[in-house]
Amino acid sequence: MDQIHKKWLGTKLGEHCVTHLINHRFDAHLVQTPQAAVNLILDWTAPFERFGFGGSDTINALGIKERLKDMGKRIFDHNEEGLSFETSLEYRKKQSNCDCFLCSANALSQTGEIVNMDGIGNRINAMTFGPKKVIIVAGINKVTQDLDSAIRRIREVAAPMRAKSLGADTPCALTGRCADCNAPMRICNITSILHRKPMLTDISIIVVNEEMGY
Repeated sequence: MDQIHKKWLGTKLGEHCVTHLINHRFDAHLVQTPQAAVNLILDWTAPFERFGFGGSDTINALGIKERLKDMGKRIFDHNEEGLSFETSLEYRKKQSNCDCFLCSANALSQTGEIVNMDGIGNRINAMTFGPKKVIIVAGINKVTQDLDSAIRRIREVAAPMRAKSLGADTPCALTGRCADCNAPMRICNITSILHRKPMLTDISIIVVNEEMGY
């Protein structure tokens, strides 16, 4: 598939997804580049001082943490290098009470659902209630046809790759296939589906028409 038609198809898939997210009361936007996503985020986050981050290769690739740090903002990133276990745990808890929480999603359905599976739950916790603003950024590779295919994508694509990247001692990190395991390091202990916007949470979603994250 040449890049022109790949971009065209991504735009159509993204538009369909964003339309249904908006119908489900989310603030949703389709952008063509990561830089366009950064520009939106910086506009939205200007009034805020305290920021939480879910573990996300997508957010890391945007370089937004560094931009916010340079602006003197307070960052609660539990993956920050050199943190003790106790401080990392404290940061996970503070993410639920920050001004703005930024993360990605494991899958977005074209029917307008946001689907995630977590091992600990701090991302799902902060995403659904607590922060004044939640910003979710997802590449077009995370958009699926419907809710069933969104869950299937997580089990068959996102979770094995994420487990491998974390060095998790799980069957999927060895075989690339979900075994619905009981491993202590299983990263999909909790499933969250945002069918509609939570009543007291301001959530904006940016769909980027490029492949980003797992």
